[in-house]
Amino acid sequence: MEFEKEKSWFRRWNRCVSLRVPVGILLLLFGLIPMILGIQTVLASYRQVQIESRMTEVQNQCQILSSKMTRTGYLQSEDRNSMNSELEITADMFHGRIAVVDQDFRIVSDTFHIAENRLNVAEEVLRCFRGESTSSYNRDKHYFAQTIPVYDGTDAQKVAGVLVVTSSTEPILNLGEAVESKAFLFQIIVLLVVLLLASFAVTLLLKPFREFQDRLDHVAEGFLDTDIRAGTYRETRDISEAVDRTLSKLKEVDQSRQEFVSNVSHELKTPITSIRVLADSLMGMEDVPVELYREFMEDISDEIDRESKIIDDLLALVKMDKSEAELNIAQVDLNKLVEQTLKRLRPIANKRKVELIFESIRDVTADVDEMKLSLAISNLVENAIKYNIEEGWVRVTLDADHKFFYLKVADSGIGIPEEVQDRIFDRFYRVDKARSRETGGSGLGLAITRNVVLMHKGAIKLNSKEGEGSTFTVRIPLKYIA
Repeated sequence: MEFEKEKSWFRRWNRCVSLRVPVGILLLLFGLIPMILGIQTVLASYRQVQIESRMTEVQNQCQILSSKMTRTGYLQSEDRNSMNSELEITADMFHGRIAVVDQDFRIVSDTFHIAENRLNVAEEVLRCFRGESTSSYNRDKHYFAQTIPVYDGTDAQKVAGVLVVTSSTEPILNLGEAVESKAFLFQIIVLLVVLLLASFAVTLLLKPFREFQDRLDHVAEGFLDTDIRAGTYRETRDISEAVDRTLSKLKEVDQSRQEFVSNVSHELKTPITSIRVLADSLMGMEDVPVELYREFMEDISDEIDRESKIIDDLLALVKMDKSEAELNIAQVDLNKLVEQTLKRLRPIANKRKVELIFESIRDVTADVDEMKLSLAISNLVENAIKYNIEEGWVRVTLDADHKFFYLKVADSGIGIPEEVQDRIFDRFYRVDKARSRETGGSGLGLAITRNVVLMHKGAIKLNSKEGEGSTFTVRIPLKYIA
């Protein structure tokens, strides 16, 4: 349980970590890792160069000793004290040991004086007697060993003995450790410098983001017109442009909301005002004839119906706007649904002398909400009838392919100007407000239709020219996928 709590805390911390942290860490890593690797490489190279230099120096010095032994006939001489002194001085100078082996593999001289008269038949000695000098380095015990041939003074091709030299590299390694300790101090200093530079760099790099955040905070306080453009980096430019587009959408939504509230208030107030005027007119007249009284009451009833229609449409929109709005999906015979809808609207069409035509390309069955889709079709056809010319026509076409069904509602009506076609699905928007009031429209029909189509994962498109009629095309999947 405690582990889960710690894990949860770490996740929260990880989500809220400042951008300073990863940027600072990256700058530190990019600054320190190359430096550390570089220093370690230099130190290793320094030790290697020192060891190789020491081995070369020892080899050269022992070559000199070997030549001198050859000239003086050291191995054949009885008096070796002078040469032995030189061997000891050379061995002490290189912190090592020198032994001389004769042809019988017997050690005739040892600067440590502990192996004289003993045999030495090591592989390196045997190879050296064949004229091959050897050199090897023991990294674990920190010493190197070399063998150098000593030739016979009378026969330059004959190896009379072997110099076996061992030298410790501990002084070199100690010197390397001293240099490394100095380098460590240098690394600490560089670390502090890199920390300061990284802090400064992070502050400089993140300055545009802080300025951008300050502007967003200003916007959050309600100043939506604040200029939030930040073009210092491509990233800040892209983010600011994306946020600016979002703010533009929010402004449009806010303006649309204000217009919607204003339109709702106006639309609901208009019928009430008309009812009040009619009622006041009735109350202000004496001895009102029954015919006039009936006419006024019919007008009041019409205004009440209009008010009720607006309220019903608003409630329908509110229900569709809810995120949890549900569709009662079922397999529906669309041919039958369209025929029933046209049958219901035919009296209105006959009254306006508009011909209703249903063209069914094929039988179509789809997963839809029958009630909501019927409302959408009814709104489209009713609008096509109302905004039509005298003795015009409305053609409803139903077709489908393997994935979608298509419902097309075309009319011979007045058409819609191109400049306002983007707004016809807005709530309460009317192209011709005077004509809309005559026909009893509320300005909500197309908004409801669009919501129904979107709820079915579909799309609706308008093609219209002023004076030449309009065509609405609805495309909805045959199979509904939640």
